[in-house]
Amino acid sequence: MERTTAAQPARIALFDTSRRDLWWVAPMATAAGLLLFVVYTTWAAFQGEHFEWGPYLSPFYSPHFAFTWWPFSPALLILWAPGGFRLTCYYYRKAYYRAFMWNPPACAVGALNHSYRGERALFIFQNLHRFFMYLAVVFVFILSYDAVRAFFFADGFGIGLGTLVLVVNAILLALFTFGCNSVRHLVGGNVDCYSCVALGKPRHQLWRLVTRFNDHHMLWAWVSLYWVGFADLYVRLVSMGVITDLRIL
Repeated sequence: MERTTAAQPARIALFDTSRRDLWWVAPMATAAGLLLFVVYTTWAAFQGEHFEWGPYLSPFYSPHFAFTWWPFSPALLILWAPGGFRLTCYYYRKAYYRAFMWNPPACAVGALNHSYRGERALFIFQNLHRFFMYLAVVFVFILSYDAVRAFFFADGFGIGLGTLVLVVNAILLALFTFGCNSVRHLVGGNVDCYSCVALGKPRHQLWRLVTRFNDHHMLWAWVSLYWVGFADLYVRLVSMGVITDLRIL
């Protein structure tokens, strides 16, 4: 064991812990879940086809760019923005730091790296989160438009199973986006005295609403992540003729 001084506490070896519970299950499940999504998204983004059927448009390809000068999949022009928002999200940082970097893998468990210095050096890009947040808000409105558009078929107004899939997708992404810590800071988290600023009461009410979303930010992060992938898969399978869209109305 290293000598302990007041300035340099003893380091705990990797995975060294007094915990007796299955602490390793959470980081392993997180790693598997994130890897599965990344693999599928990468595959889907490079397909460049079967992303649209009738009024349904895959969220991976929205908005639909059809530039003649772009020889690759249009999804590659889009996914960097919502992907950057998730990559720099405060919750996702915790998730992949623990799952992939073991820094630390869990609370009260020895870490791989003991020289963490904040979001500097290689991880300085994490500070771009508040800028990605503005782009993410724009995408909430774009995907909400796609959800409304999914009600209008060639034969008129209707509701299909794909309509509901895209509506739920827009709602979940809105809950995840508007529960973001950067949104919470923007609407009122930076205010120390609401009665001392202009529009203090409505700002406080808005902050309380966003805080409700933020209370379940981890839940919205995971559910919206997999639902957006499911939405792409559903549109893709219908477009390929593998499944038939159920027309409800």
